[in-house]
Amino acid sequence: MKAAVLTVSDRVSRGEAEDKSGPAAAELLAEIGFEVAEVRVCADGVDPVSEALKEMIPGANLIITSGGTGFSQRDLTPEATVRVIERPAPGIAEAIRADAIARFPHGMLSRGVAGICGTTLIVNLPGSEKAVRESIAVIAPAMRHAVELLVAPDSDHNVT
Repeated sequence: MKAAVLTVSDRVSRGEAEDKSGPAAAELLAEIGFEVAEVRVCADGVDPVSEALKEMIPGANLIITSGGTGFSQRDLTPEATVRVIERPAPGIAEAIRADAIARFPHGMLSRGVAGICGTTLIVNLPGSEKAVRESIAVIAPAMRHAVELLVAPDSDHNVT
């Protein structure tokens, strides 16, 4: 199963800051058995993020985004993701938010979404390395199974 990571940050895309969250996500995904095919950075904004996601989908069964999920004017990763997904997967984002709120009251300000495009699951995470590590710890137990359901048409779950 292949994964990809997209860090969304104006500062990182301009070379003004180091991407710590993307490499952390890639490391954690590899630890739970995903082959990380790509780690990419793009600027904030609906168009740059949605275009990057569309380009990454053919090579990944799971795409983790980091950044652009807050309240600032440039935080538009959820809007870009909604533009690309075909089916929402709200339980994933709800689990991440519930865990974040339990740790920090401002966790409720994360607007990240999750959803499916074809056989690819896309999950938005906050932009800090710490938040990425905490969020992946929450969703890791379900990610392999989720992707297996998407890519395996002969799964018992797909029998009517």
